[in-house]
Amino acid sequence: MILKDEAATAELGANLARRLRPGDVITLSGGLGVGKTTLVRGMLRALGHEGEVPSPSFAIVQPYEHLNPPVLHVDLYRLEDPEELMELGLDMMGDGVLLIEWPEHGGEGAFADALRLNIAMEEGEGMRRLTWTVPSGWEGRWP
Repeated sequence: MILKDEAATAELGANLARRLRPGDVITLSGGLGVGKTTLVRGMLRALGHEGEVPSPSFAIVQPYEHLNPPVLHVDLYRLEDPEELMELGLDMMGDGVLLIEWPEHGGEGAFADALRLNIAMEEGEGMRRLTWTVPSGWEGRWP
């Protein structure tokens, strides 16, 4: 799927937000500046968040507990060892939704049941290519 610009990326996030169920995990892979956080912003806005949506690069975990379902936006870019993933307490999210940027830093096998999205630069100004892997829990909901 081609995302023509930032607005298309945010719109895709809003569309994806309407398909969320409690307990869902979505991973977002791709290089720096490809639009992972833009996609998350679109999702959070569609779920009713009206405030700022900072990239959680430094905080690592940014909670949005006021949403239904609650959301944790997680950025694993700064993890140096997959063992650090256990210290984040992501398993305590319960019926919330996890949105994980840079999932590859969590180690092989982490987030096995996640909807895996990958965003890559495409030829053309501002254009991105979105590819995905759909786990059984997402069949019929995505794409």
